[in-house]
Amino acid sequence: MSDFNSLPSDFTWGVATAAYQIEGAVAEDGRLPSIWDTFSHTPGKIEADENGDVACDHYHRWREDIALMKQLGVDAYRFSVAWPRVVPGGDGPVNEKGLAFYDQLVDGLLEAGITPYPTLYHWDLPQALQDRGGWPERETAEHFAAYAAVVAGRLGDRVENWTTLNEPLCSAWIGHLEGRMAPGLTDITAAVRASYHLHLGHGLATQAIRAAVPGARVGIVNNLSPCEPATDREEDRAAAVRADGHTNRWWLDPIHGRGYPQDMVDLYGVDLPVRAGDLETIAAPLDWLGLNYYFRNVVAADPGGPLPHAKQVYLPGARHTAMDWEVNADGLENMLVRLADDYGPQQIYITENGSAYPDVLRADGSIDDTERVRYLEEHLAACARAVRRGVPLSGYFAWSLLDNFEWAYGYDKRFGLVHVDYPTQRRTIKGSGYRYADIVRSSRGRGRGRRAA
Repeated sequence: MSDFNSLPSDFTWGVATAAYQIEGAVAEDGRLPSIWDTFSHTPGKIEADENGDVACDHYHRWREDIALMKQLGVDAYRFSVAWPRVVPGGDGPVNEKGLAFYDQLVDGLLEAGITPYPTLYHWDLPQALQDRGGWPERETAEHFAAYAAVVAGRLGDRVENWTTLNEPLCSAWIGHLEGRMAPGLTDITAAVRASYHLHLGHGLATQAIRAAVPGARVGIVNNLSPCEPATDREEDRAAAVRADGHTNRWWLDPIHGRGYPQDMVDLYGVDLPVRAGDLETIAAPLDWLGLNYYFRNVVAADPGGPLPHAKQVYLPGARHTAMDWEVNADGLENMLVRLADDYGPQQIYITENGSAYPDVLRADGSIDDTERVRYLEEHLAACARAVRRGVPLSGYFAWSLLDNFEWAYGYDKRFGLVHVDYPTQRRTIKGSGYRYADIVRSSRGRGRGRRAA
């Protein structure tokens, strides 16, 4: 355990999920379709044409899932609130049954001694708003803030820690430029406008949360990756700068008051729909910054390829997960140090980190996922090294509590600390889950107390 001794005494140990990936019950109690319902029911968009209609049935099994969290011994649970469950039309009437679900979930977590960390947007835009233009339209940001005010007003007497957006890069670039995620567009103008209005929505929602919940701690979650050139050639170094702008700076600079990086504005060639006061709203002070880390990017120039004209290179001898992502824990340490040095956040949380591997089921029904255990240990050791280098890292949320609907990959890719047998919905804690529980328990055994709710 010595690798983890540098983690702070009040370190938060958590697990994470997302609404569309686990809840199911997509047409129950007033919920209306999201863009992911539409996308996943479009033939050819999801592996095996699977969808999130049932997923992990968390909507009905949340008590069982809280019991699993308690068994793992975690301090905190990062989940997302489904906008189409709470405000099904995107704006207008509030669905009381939808709010009641999250009411009881929060109460159940608190009764179990687990601190709730809700995320207000994890990609499930109400389809009704997409039909009116979606994130490329300014009104979507305004409706998001109104929805945020509803949720914060209802849960804010018990919830202190709030996330506005999860991984806006995926919403904008993968959903509007690459077309591999909902809503499935391939339009640079729509993608840039979506990125801008996602940021604006974050800023407006931050204001709405703080108005509803005095003392709220508000953050945003970005998926970030170090971008390194594959060779020392000038063109590959330039490609790494572009990849970094596309993956990191575009998402970090505006929320820290630096505006949008000009080299990327020039590369995209799309005018940003800026209005007076917007950039100040986008740069609302953060109480903490969330980092989702899975891999680094090693890139080479790709002049004829898609934006940002940089292609991923696979290094010989590197380990890869089932997602074909390189395993590189040093990249997590380096990313944490860069965030601390370049942007100076008050606190950083690892809000997602995890790995997909084919699970090995033993004859007795237990699950031996040694590669996932190794990944977990290596990345927690990287967290500890970053702390020793002065990074204000306050917590780690393992992705994911449960195997789940892994977006365009369907149910084939498993990230969970807990195995889900989808036909029966039986949950089984994997070896990685038990190892995580051991690490948490050992942390407390060194006199490191549980973080207060």
